[in-house]
Amino acid sequence: MKKLPREFYTRADTLQIARDLLGKLLVIPNQNGARVSAMIVETEAYLGIEDKAAHSYGNRRTKRTETMFAVGGTVYIFFIYGMYFQFNVVAGTAGVPHAVLIRAVEPVENIEIMRERRTAKSKNPLAQMADKNLTSGPGKLCIALGIDGDFNNESLLGEKVWLEDYKNFNVSDIVSGKRVGIDYAEEYAEKPWRFWVKDNLFVSRK
Repeated sequence: MKKLPREFYTRADTLQIARDLLGKLLVIPNQNGARVSAMIVETEAYLGIEDKAAHSYGNRRTKRTETMFAVGGTVYIFFIYGMYFQFNVVAGTAGVPHAVLIRAVEPVENIEIMRERRTAKSKNPLAQMADKNLTSGPGKLCIALGIDGDFNNESLLGEKVWLEDYKNFNVSDIVSGKRVGIDYAEEYAEKPWRFWVKDNLFVSRK
């Protein structure tokens, strides 16, 4: 499959990009020539300057948020709780700090590698982890796919990580609701800017 073109990411409607990312395949090649991939099943849109939940709210431009101002199709990684990386897709044109958080994915290729990575990072490495828990959250999926801070500012048109077309969903297959963990964002906490695939087992929460 071909990588998604730049034009997919630079559209003006970030909410539509967040919906359209559902069903896309997130691909990361391994050094041995194999690749790990997973289908995106849950996203959250963050609309830059106006969005009180966005890191770039109020045009906040810091070393941490600088990547959000890059051209659409750039990877934005941030670290949370001193423990977890979060994978975001920058959307829109350069200078417009919009991004879409990838909240959950469904394993497709080399799930055994994902199992090894997740169990190695768990508090009980010998425990059997249910497959539906491997990638059902933004921190979990980064561990399973081997994503860390080195992915920040990478191009999704490059060779380190990219997205491909994989599965198309009908409008009736997609659910929207409030984003997670942003109660501080006042009226923006109520925006239905989280999107997920209906009845998918890997969604972080319904």
